[in-house]
Amino acid sequence: MHLSPKQLFLNSVAQTNPEPLALEIDRAEGNYLFDIYGNKFLDLISGISVCSIGHQNPLVIDAIIEQTKKHMHVMVYGETVQMPQNNYAQFIIDHLPDSLNNVYFVNSGSEAIDAAMKLAKRFTGKPSFVAHKLAYHGSSQGPLSLMSDEYFVPKYRPLLNNVFFVDQNSIESIQQLPQSNVAAVVVELIQAEKGVSISSVEYIQALYKYAKSIDALFIIDEIQTGFGRTGTKFCFEQYQIVPDILVLGKALGGGMPMGAIVAPKHIMQSFANFPILGHITTFGGHPVCCAAGLAANKYLFENFESFNIPQKEELFKSLLVHPKIKKVTGKGLLLACHLGEGVEGPTLIHLLLQEKLFTDWFLFEPNAIRICPPFTITNEEIISACNTIKGCLNQLN
Repeated sequence: MHLSPKQLFLNSVAQTNPEPLALEIDRAEGNYLFDIYGNKFLDLISGISVCSIGHQNPLVIDAIIEQTKKHMHVMVYGETVQMPQNNYAQFIIDHLPDSLNNVYFVNSGSEAIDAAMKLAKRFTGKPSFVAHKLAYHGSSQGPLSLMSDEYFVPKYRPLLNNVFFVDQNSIESIQQLPQSNVAAVVVELIQAEKGVSISSVEYIQALYKYAKSIDALFIIDEIQTGFGRTGTKFCFEQYQIVPDILVLGKALGGGMPMGAIVAPKHIMQSFANFPILGHITTFGGHPVCCAAGLAANKYLFENFESFNIPQKEELFKSLLVHPKIKKVTGKGLLLACHLGEGVEGPTLIHLLLQEKLFTDWFLFEPNAIRICPPFTITNEEIISACNTIKGCLNQLN
């Protein structure tokens, strides 16, 4: 029996959503996706903040090809000297404050959060964590323990105990947090799945001061915000603090699967002793992923100013004005377009697909659409996208 690509997808690939978008992708190039029927879609989500320099950048493709000619996987992480890992780790360190001088590569942002939590417990000897309400740090059991939302969590209990939740931007709620046994405070500076909700500088500095006062580590999750997404190379630069552990993912791999934690060497060395192999991964720091990530982010940082990310943010915000748009939140090219009452996000997303515009929704803000395009999006494409969004809103009663 011959099945269509969509039927094969629905029958043979595990599903996580009863109504997936199911766009039948054939190829991607630049700022566009192409389906098997030849339709061309402007990409407004870049694989959820992954493909920051667009799809199929020639430098990234060349780096992948050259590395595959040398070797791919040879041994589990940390046992052999591999130059793609060395070179990429040094590149990352060179673009961070001096204290963040040691990199541990893993396979994804979720695994990186898990590793960061283990490292905090190992280094401090403490069992508990503080996290934001309505944060999203990943779906494995460690990150899921940091999620407060009662829709996603109950079916997977028991999870980690002793996680305390704090309200974003509430300095008063910090005063209610425990004063002992906290290994780390884990934060997204911008809570993406909450509808791109920005933490204030004053609040984050107060939360950082709390962590330091109880000898807890401060972990910043920049899985979505890292590598320029919010207009600076790393979002924490805008808060005048330096994390004890920085968590990276998504754009880190230049389109390949990758995550990492970055920390001072004296903290990271906790993984090497009592017990040894404190965290281990077969494919973390895969040489092809490291080669791709280095090529992508070297290109990104060398051309960073030319992408005009703050200007593109302002263009989106100035154009997305409509009676059915309540507000546009976010920073840089991590934005959420919040819709008015009676306008359902999924309905608009499907209308936009019909108009060849590809966007998505948020876990904790269903009546908003995600706008996080490649940095290579042009002003003309932004104007076209905003006109399309407003045109589709005009179709809704």
